[in-house]
Amino acid sequence: MVLQILLVITIILQFFAVGVAIKLTRVTKYNFSWILLTIGFIFMGIRRLVEFLPFISDFEPQDLGEVFVWFGVVISVSFAIGVFMIQRIFKYMKRVEDSRRLTEKMFLNAIIQTEEKERKRFAKDLHDGLGPLLSTVKMSVSSLAQLEHDKASQEIVANTEMVINEAIKSLKEISDNLSPHVLNNFGLLRALRNFTNKINATKAIRIQLKSNLADERFSNNIEVVLYRVVCELINNTIKHASAKNISIDLQHQEGVLSIDYRDNGKGFNKEKLEELPMMGGMGFSNIYSRINSLKGDIQIESEPKKGTHVYIQVNTENE
Repeated sequence: MVLQILLVITIILQFFAVGVAIKLTRVTKYNFSWILLTIGFIFMGIRRLVEFLPFISDFEPQDLGEVFVWFGVVISVSFAIGVFMIQRIFKYMKRVEDSRRLTEKMFLNAIIQTEEKERKRFAKDLHDGLGPLLSTVKMSVSSLAQLEHDKASQEIVANTEMVINEAIKSLKEISDNLSPHVLNNFGLLRALRNFTNKINATKAIRIQLKSNLADERFSNNIEVVLYRVVCELINNTIKHASAKNISIDLQHQEGVLSIDYRDNGKGFNKEKLEELPMMGGMGFSNIYSRINSLKGDIQIESEPKKGTHVYIQVNTENE
């Protein structure tokens, strides 16, 4: 009785496997190796069914003679050839995965390049359009300041001149943030030093930048992505971490550009990283995407009250 129950369970499982195999045939693009495996499952199911017949009838498997033997041969051959050829399915899956990753990388690169192009266009429009207008107004106010005025008028002219100077300074900073000329002209290290020096001048936080780079230049894509990522990490630290110190170690060795970023802020629960808000318009998910677009590696370590450590590596030779 136990044998009968086990045989029934085996038959049910066997035909369930047949159904799954047939369903997957279309998924595997009707690959010949999978078709052979499916045939093997079908014949095995039929053979199990034939083996069960003696328990419910007078039929004996020996009555089929050579047919029953041929069932075994077909099953063995189908499985043997199918398993041998199934590597084609894995090769096909690998090609699909490689194609998906390449498409994803191209898509991310296109987004980044489009974003940077728009930043440059907007910065140029501000610099070439609004800049000359403000400079003209400044010249007019400066000329006006040379004339004789009563005390009230002099204060108004002086205040106007001061406001215009602040507007010109802000315009320059906005334009530089949109498309840093230092990054375009002098490279990643100089651009990061320029950015960190501005932050250090505020005395709000201390940033220490170390590097073994001299005047080395990398592809525009690498420099732009890493510059944006580091700037965003600094902005996130200032806005959310309540840190007093930041250390950045930028190294280039054997074709690998690495960034070791640390702050002594309040940190966060790494397990809830995906639940964090899109801080500053560019959350960690976007940072991950940007590094992935370079086929780089990023590791983030953080614990509450223990600061944050971000380590980034990018291969500069394959870019």
